[in-house]
Order: sequence, then C-alpha cells, then structure tokens
Amino acid sequence: MEKVALWGMWELALRAEQISGNPFDVEIKALFAKDNRKMTAFGFYDGKDDDGSYIFKIRFMPDAQGDWAYETISEDAALDGHTGSFNCTAPEAGNHGVARVNGTHFNYGDGTPLYPFGTTCYAWIHQPEALRRQTIETLKKTRFKKMRMCVFPKSYDYNKNEPEIYPFEGNLADGFDYTRPNPAFYKLLDESVVEMANIGIEVDLILFHAYDRWGFSTMSKEDNHRYLRYVVARLSAYPNIWWSLANEYDLLRHLDIQAWEDFAKIIQEMDYVEHLTSIHNCYGFYNHSRNWVTHCSIQRQDVYKTTEYTNEWIAEYKKPAVLDEIGYEGDISWGWGNITAEELTRRAWEGYVRGGYPGHGETYMSDDEVLWWSKGGVLKGESPARFDFMMKIAEQMGPISYLPKFNPWDLPVGGVEGKVYLAYFGFNRPRFRDFYSDNPWLGNANMPEGRYRVEVIDTWDMTITDAGEMEHDKLYVKLPGKQYMAVRLTKIG
Repeated sequence: MEKVALWGMWELALRAEQISGNPFDVEIKALFAKDNRKMTAFGFYDGKDDDGSYIFKIRFMPDAQGDWAYETISEDAALDGHTGSFNCTAPEAGNHGVARVNGTHFNYGDGTPLYPFGTTCYAWIHQPEALRRQTIETLKKTRFKKMRMCVFPKSYDYNKNEPEIYPFEGNLADGFDYTRPNPAFYKLLDESVVEMANIGIEVDLILFHAYDRWGFSTMSKEDNHRYLRYVVARLSAYPNIWWSLANEYDLLRHLDIQAWEDFAKIIQEMDYVEHLTSIHNCYGFYNHSRNWVTHCSIQRQDVYKTTEYTNEWIAEYKKPAVLDEIGYEGDISWGWGNITAEELTRRAWEGYVRGGYPGHGETYMSDDEVLWWSKGGVLKGESPARFDFMMKIAEQMGPISYLPKFNPWDLPVGGVEGKVYLAYFGFNRPRFRDFYSDNPWLGNANMPEGRYRVEVIDTWDMTITDAGEMEHDKLYVKLPGKQYMAVRLTKIG
C-alpha cells in the first residue's frame, strides 16, 4: 500500500484525452475516508502532458495516521470514479503540522508552540532565480517563522521590473486571459512554498492587493472566484500555508465588504485543512470578530500608533494579534520605510510584551532597487539579529500575555501570572526600578509574594545579565541608564 507521512502531501494525477471548454472550469474532487471521518479535497487542472493529455491533480494532507480510502468525483467521465487507498505513517522530522490558534497564541498541529515573528518580501517569487536563491539562503540564517508574500506581482516604488512568468496566460503587451491560470507559474509557487517549509517558515500568502499594472486587481467577480478556487485547491495540502485575503484590503475600493466575505466563504468551503485565515488593513481595520478570521493581521493605523495598542486589540477581538507591518528599518523617502533599527526593535518588543507577534521589515535604498521588503535578496540592517534575540527569549518563556494587573502607569509588563514577568522600558532609561513599593502611583503593580530570579536584558546589545535572587519586598533592580532595557522576574518554587 502506498504510504505518506502525517501532515505530508499525497497527490493523485489523472489524465483526460478530451476536454470541452475551459479545463480550469472542470470540477474534480475526491472524498477521503478514515474510520467514520470523511473529508473532501478539490482538484485542479495542471496543464497538458507531452502527449497532449489534460492533467488534473488532487492533493490531500492526512491529519491522522492509519489507512485512508478515496474516490474521485467529477462530471467528466475520465476523471470520475477512481478509487484507491494509502497508509498515513508518522510525520517526518521537523514537520509539526498545521498552525492552529490556541487562545490568543499559536500552536502547531502536534501542540508545539509557534511564535510567528516573521518578515515581508512581497514579490520575491517574481524575481530572477539567482535572486530567489539568495533570498532563501538569507532566510536560513535567521529565526523568522513566517513570510508575507504575494501571489500576484507588485507595481510600486522599487517594483518596476517585469516578472519572468505570470499567474495567468498572456503577457503585458497583448493582455492576460484571467480565465486561465498559468500552471507554470503555480509550479514555481509550489516549489517556493516547499522551500519555505524546509526551513521552518510559514507562508502568509497574500491573495489580492492593489499595487497593480496588469489588471489582476480589477478582475471580474467570476474571474476572482475562479482564481481563488484554483489557488485554494492547489495549495491547501501544504501544512505551512496561511491565507491572507489581502494586503491593505481597503485600497481595493471597488470591492465591498460582501466581496471579501464571499472570498472567505470560498476558502472555508474548499479548504478542508482549515488553514489560518485573516485580512490586512491600510487605514481602518476589517472586522476581526468575523468567525472566519482566525487572527488579527494588523498594520499600524497612522504614523505614531503602532504596537503600544496591541493589548487593546487582543482584548477587543479575543484573538491573536499578528503585527504584520509596524514600520520598516530603512532609508527610503516614505515615513513607513525610514525608521531606525533601534525604533523597529523598540516597537517589536513593545508588541511582544503586550502579547502580540510583531513582524520585521527592511527598506534600504539600493542602486539596483533590490529592497528586501519587495524583492528579497540580502538583509542589510541591524534589526534582524535583534528579532532573533527576541525570539530566543520568547521560546524560553513560552507564550506570554499582557498583565495589566501588574503594570504601573509608565511600564508595560507581560508574562505568565505566578510564573514569570517581563517588564520593558523602551525609550526610557532608568538607573533602577523598584518592583515593590508603597508608592501610590504603582497601584496594584507590586510583584506577588515570593522569591524571584532577576535578569536584566539589554534588547539592543542582546545580553542577559543575572542580577541574582530577591524577595518580592526587596525587588530593587539596578539598571544601566540605557534605552531598550527589560527586566525578567522568574518566580522560584
């Protein structure tokens, strides 16, 4: 019996000699059964074989070990009624399964915590192969766990080059046939998703955006739905996929809320794996309380309101807050793309301590216009190393939440109540901090009774200094009078 690993991909390829009409409109699916469970996976057209046969594929990701049986269903006789079985074995090393929401945090399918601190390379797959390879090699040297990237190419500042291959049949001079996705492009997308999985990165796949000169952002409702069904059918069997309905949905002004709800419904109906799904804003937030929204995908709403509001967003929506755009370390003309590494690091720590998952971004000027945020390549800034350090801290501590009960008026504190507390000073630079005091300004912010191991963390220099053990009523911590410091208090016993 054929075997496939848990959370791996099983694929069935079928051929048809004749197809009347558009092969992308042929519906094919398969019913998969194990014990008393049944799941439906949709298939897709993947181009012609060398002999002219039409190739259709169905992909399935088993979520339980044991024997599975399948049967295909299609109105086309050549594709209908194929049956078979396979055995699902233990997962391959490093495959922890599909990302799931756990309260206001994330787990993999096997229960391992997931900390999706990520980065953005919108159009990296639309670049020449050498640049794509360079991007992958750069990512291997980081600890990033998520990549925001687009299906469609991007037309914007520093994004003027034409891609070598397009998502639809056609070209810029003659136009594109939006009824016919280009299988060659999607094979490249397949390969890119697999490469990301191999280095432990979740693909936060942006399905629509407004930065366009090819007409992809203004397709008809029917073409949008056909495209979306094709992408979901093709990619749902990959464990490391997240669906992002849009980058800055509110810039696609011709699409009303019902259009986005219809897109979400297609994903819900077709994605049997139930991958994480969200939508990203430019100005105003989408209603993240919608039941199909698994987590908040957030861009700051103006120049100054960034991650300081993370705990409020989590409290309002009761979902994880992924802070996908908090500004970019760089030196381009736009205000969002010329902050310092220190400021990006500060915003990241502010969001992390408040219970969120901030994302990295970089936009340094370059004569060849290869900026990481758009095309990938190499990282030039100082913030990636600081993100790596923050992620190490996160992995040590486990998932943390904002703890308003222990927050004085001037200092955010996160952690796990009764176990560990993390206070972040940001751009402030005290010489000491008294975490237990009768000062009325502190309110109820004193640490609970007990003994603590005290560590002073320099989030910029990336050092952790052991300050010894202290009783709760003697938590007087000396600090260096520098910015970007944090204090971790771990309860003993």
